[in-house]
Amino acid sequence: MSEAIKKELDIVPLVEGNKTLKQITDEVLKPVDEFPTKLWWRAFILAITITVIDFAVIGYLVYEGLYILGINNPVGWGFFIVNFVFWIGIGHAGTLISAVLYLFRQEWRTGINRAAEAMTIFAVMVAASMLIIHVGRPWFGFWLFPYPNERGPLWVNFRSPLIWDTFAVSTYLTISLLFWYLGLVPDIAAIRDRTNHKIKKMVYSVLSFGWVGSNRAWTHLEIVAMILAALSTPIVLSVHSIVSFDFAISILPGWHTTIFPPYFVAGAVFSGFAMVVTLMVITREVFNLKQLITMKHLENMNKVIMVTGMMVGLAYSTEFFIAWYSGNEYEGFTFVNRAFGPYGWAYWIMVSCNVISPQIFWSKKLRTSIPVMFVVSIFVNIGMWFERFVIVMTTHRDFLPSSWALYIPTIYDYLMLLGSFGLFFVLFLLFTRILPVIAIAEVKTVMPKKEGGHH
Repeated sequence: MSEAIKKELDIVPLVEGNKTLKQITDEVLKPVDEFPTKLWWRAFILAITITVIDFAVIGYLVYEGLYILGINNPVGWGFFIVNFVFWIGIGHAGTLISAVLYLFRQEWRTGINRAAEAMTIFAVMVAASMLIIHVGRPWFGFWLFPYPNERGPLWVNFRSPLIWDTFAVSTYLTISLLFWYLGLVPDIAAIRDRTNHKIKKMVYSVLSFGWVGSNRAWTHLEIVAMILAALSTPIVLSVHSIVSFDFAISILPGWHTTIFPPYFVAGAVFSGFAMVVTLMVITREVFNLKQLITMKHLENMNKVIMVTGMMVGLAYSTEFFIAWYSGNEYEGFTFVNRAFGPYGWAYWIMVSCNVISPQIFWSKKLRTSIPVMFVVSIFVNIGMWFERFVIVMTTHRDFLPSSWALYIPTIYDYLMLLGSFGLFFVLFLLFTRILPVIAIAEVKTVMPKKEGGHH
């Protein structure tokens, strides 16, 4: 196919720069082989400082009790559930890119799937930490799992949404971790073969499980990857549906609605892709990977953000319509209060960031602009956090006037919110330093056909 026809059909190479196979390996493994840059150290020191402060706040919280937070009678979950739902949603893009796009053979996933999968793992870990801390006595967190003991073989209450979260998150984390690590094995073996450092060689030898890259090994790898992708795909839909049941099974106006599962899943994909764009823009600049994480990757993700943004906007409108159509005065009041009540400012931030800002991507020039897409991805992340905030906090005026009270976050709520981002970025920065951020073996399969060198 000629270059003119390819350009007309918008077929662009997923690896730019006319590179050889060896150049791909060298460029991706450069951050792993060399001493970290000053920029990496600055980012890591900032993130680890925030995380240390977060751990100090958690320690103080455990010592003093949950009363230091802003939680009260009508809003018993506070920032914990806001942060939990937000971070679980962030993880969705990683699984979607690694599993769903893998099954549909979308080649453009290859440049971004590794970092997106890592993002999923770390986001789910941060989300799980919110669940554990919120129980008040985290050292009893293992009570959330069924285990043999003197009080009966299965002590947990399976009617509790907390248990549903536990099973959903643990299943999601297990499958995501397996899928992520499976794809890493060939690249870890590449690091093992390149290094002359004894300790490094020993560690990566263990982690690579004796991978030799034989035809048989590649065949087995692809079969297992296909099985895990098939298992992961329904989990993408089910895990956030289960999280939405935390709200939907209640009888509170504003929560008791059947739209929540698809609404939550669309929002999760929306926020997850926005976070991937944020991370990819930074990663390609810091590690000079612009020819491997190309504009084609970023543009496709922006298209997904635009479409899912419209789905989220439709969900917001549907909620209002159903509240009016139901004729239930409490339901109607909840949504009027949501838009024009004490937290109306949060609602309009949510709408502005989630519904209006992604529409800028209708313009190709703007959706292929790095500064524009970076700003919009930040806006979407802010908007999606506020979406969870609005859902949780606007329950302060239900059909029981005796339970009317405003939720006022304390400094500890804000510090723990900031700390969750600190922990996430500490994990992600360590990942970029220890493991390749791009799947080397997979990227080589989508390179333009040419005479290659050795790996």
